[in-house]
Amino acid sequence: QVQLVESGGGLVQPGGSLRLSCAASGDIININSMAWYRQAPGKQRELVALLGLRGETTYSDSVKGRFTIAGDAANNTAVYLQMNTLKPEDTAVYYCNAIIQTWSAPRHPSEYWGQGTQVTVSS
Repeated sequence: QVQLVESGGGLVQPGGSLRLSCAASGDIININSMAWYRQAPGKQRELVALLGLRGETTYSDSVKGRFTIAGDAANNTAVYLQMNTLKPEDTAVYYCNAIIQTWSAPRHPSEYWGQGTQVTVSS
């Protein structure tokens, strides 16, 4: 079994910053990628940022230049999302996502999701 646990959400004023954290634990051989998605009320879940196996990053156009995704240099089972210059339209539930190779299914990496953390940007 694999668990992804997120933390760091909350209420922040426009222009403020928040840092989200996600830690993976369990039956892990290797993590192929870790990402952050978000889902606002009435909208589809969308990719915010992705960190690949070799450290490559991908961002949605709406967050480029404001958000930064990074892994933990000492622990490659954690990922962070630094969110700066937050806007009301960034309000959403943010989900951690990972593609993980496990000891129980070493040939078939699977996708895992965290429980989500609420980010609200409002004055």
